[in-house]
Amino acid sequence: MTGYAICGSFCTHSASLAALTLLCEERDVIPIISYNAATTDTRFGTAKELLSRVESICSRRAVTTIVDAEPLGPKSPMDALIIAPCTGNTLAKLANGITDTPVTMAAKAHLRCSRPLVIALASNDALSANLKNIAIMAEKKNVYFVPMKQDDIENKPYSLVADFHLIEKTLAMAEEGRQIRPLFI
Repeated sequence: MTGYAICGSFCTHSASLAALTLLCEERDVIPIISYNAATTDTRFGTAKELLSRVESICSRRAVTTIVDAEPLGPKSPMDALIIAPCTGNTLAKLANGITDTPVTMAAKAHLRCSRPLVIALASNDALSANLKNIAIMAEKKNVYFVPMKQDDIENKPYSLVADFHLIEKTLAMAEEGRQIRPLFI
């Protein structure tokens, strides 16, 4: 079983769902949705539509509470956990040991099992306030990043977004204990 967590970088949800669809063709996937993604309607779609689509793709109910996420560690171990998109907010929480959402609880519980955590970052402040959190997480054992790039250098000079097409390749290498390179594309 592979975990696939979705946070609130709403503009990247379509790319994330495309990657999730491909992943579900090869693996049994348990979806995990952050509070913001599960409850916020945006110009990119409604929370209800997102939840319905994710559950349809994975053919199972999504984990949407901390209580339901906690057993995803030792009691119900996953072979890997992917967070795509991982917002700067979630990255900061992971870097600082804060577990106050379903996604951060699933990640904490999962990392206790010494299995790969794959992060597909999407953050407007990745090269400013969150740069230190990228470094903190990159140094942690069993944490791997999907290669990322600046998506709009002129208008969002501190923004980074993962290449969601590389999630499966990143996961395969993470399962071998290797970080895909180059990290910044």
